[in-house]
Amino acid sequence: MQRSKIGLLLAAAAAYGAYKYSRMTPEQKNGLKTKGKDFLNKNMGGLNNLFNKAKATTNGSGY
Repeated sequence: MQRSKIGLLLAAAAAYGAYKYSRMTPEQKNGLKTKGKDFLNKNMGGLNNLFNKAKATTNGSGY
């Protein structure tokens, strides 16, 4: 019973977030995207660099 309430709450929060995002102007969406990138770079140590290094080290053998 408790899990269904949590799932319903998460679904409602996601729907509200999607609604608010759809109502944003393109400038607001770009600002949000920039804030998200800055947050990831600051707190995750540049997650983008981690994935770029993984691609660069593959030797093409499929492993």
